[in-house]
Amino acid sequence: MAFDKAVKNKYMELANAEPVANGELDEMEREPSARLLLREAGLSRTHFPGMVRKRAYIFDGNGNYYNKEWDLIEGRGKEFCWYHVELPKGNQKLAQSAQYLIDVLCPPLKLQDILSLISNGPFCGHVDGALVFRVNSPGPASSDFTFRIAARITENSVITVSLGRVPRLGFSPVGQSLLSEVPSVESPSHFRGEQREGGGIVIREHVLEFLLTMNHSEEADNPVPASLSNLVVHIIDTHMDHLQDVVTKLEIELDSVELEMDKGGFALKKQMLDDRRFPKMNLNLQRLLQVIAHGEQVYPRVKEKCSSKQWFSSEDISALEELIGRLRRLKENVGFIANRVTAIQAGLDSWQAEQINRKLYYLSFLSIIFLPLSVITGVFGMNVGGVPWTEQRNPELKEGFRNVMFLCVVMLLLVLLCFSFPALYTYLATWNRRRKMRKSWSLNRKSFLKRTVRNGVEDRGGGYLRI
Repeated sequence: MAFDKAVKNKYMELANAEPVANGELDEMEREPSARLLLREAGLSRTHFPGMVRKRAYIFDGNGNYYNKEWDLIEGRGKEFCWYHVELPKGNQKLAQSAQYLIDVLCPPLKLQDILSLISNGPFCGHVDGALVFRVNSPGPASSDFTFRIAARITENSVITVSLGRVPRLGFSPVGQSLLSEVPSVESPSHFRGEQREGGGIVIREHVLEFLLTMNHSEEADNPVPASLSNLVVHIIDTHMDHLQDVVTKLEIELDSVELEMDKGGFALKKQMLDDRRFPKMNLNLQRLLQVIAHGEQVYPRVKEKCSSKQWFSSEDISALEELIGRLRRLKENVGFIANRVTAIQAGLDSWQAEQINRKLYYLSFLSIIFLPLSVITGVFGMNVGGVPWTEQRNPELKEGFRNVMFLCVVMLLLVLLCFSFPALYTYLATWNRRRKMRKSWSLNRKSFLKRTVRNGVEDRGGGYLRI
């Protein structure tokens, strides 16, 4: 093949080349020879260009960072590197996502390393000498409630993989934050986008609503990690913030739905039942609880394994402990939201059962009304002898139809009286009770006035009224 032939020629050139200086030899030894050959020969290829987003940073250990090329080389001394891969949120299968990672991480990572980053479920352990942990929830990649965050940590580099964009994960130049100034809200009827007026910034209303759902600062306010342990804490912290953002959006959505249900009527409730809105929301909450449960399994093990590393500071161990406690509190909050959703769904089910019972009541009412009439018409419709008013040729029985109709009307009135008797009795009993109470109040008032006048006459000299 052309690829093998080019590599072979490059090896021949290196074998026939003159000896190099010690500094150049050390520099060449830092990189694998195969990767050096690929880079020098220009034979690096990607099968899925543009399918994933890649970001690479190098930190100097003094609070500064710089963008770097995607070479997957570890840092030296105090320097450490961070390589982040952002998988697309689409309908691709897990095998397709694994192919994307193989395309950007291999070499130098092996297939075992890549599979440990992309597989579903919780994991924390050492793979090929590096600490690997992942919190990957199963589910469709296009869902907003499918979370995948994985990291491969060595002493001088971190490789992370996430599904979609994780807010506040990266870093931005300080001083360009949207919230660094007091904004004025632009209504939807005005101009689109953002514009500056009078030294301030004008943002649209829906942008402000989105910012209100964020329980954290922006990327521009992120402190630059001074050590690799700071970077690990930052990655886990941003994952927690992402979960908190989703929970906050669910709370806002649930509050708006409850408000709509209070104001809405029959049509709105029926639409919610037809759309199965709350069962879908409950399913999303269960997926979110699964992600949090995975985090509860992984992050304590990450803290335990990192505590044995010399390069992991004790302050960051305490920060990991705080993040684990925050995850437990987030789980309780999601449980409360799930209980609210269950209660609302139970209320809608009760309302639907009440509507069905009301319709069945009307149907039974009509059947009871027409049952006696059907009995009467069935009796007089029998083709047997002896049925009264059924001889059509007898002139003396020409009023038979009228008599049968009169009997049906009497039976109908009797049935209606039976149905209306309880309501009529209740109304009459209430009216009689009110009349007696009104009469008793009138007698008591007259008696009180008589006693007041009598006491006033007797105590006229004293100037006091006996009560």
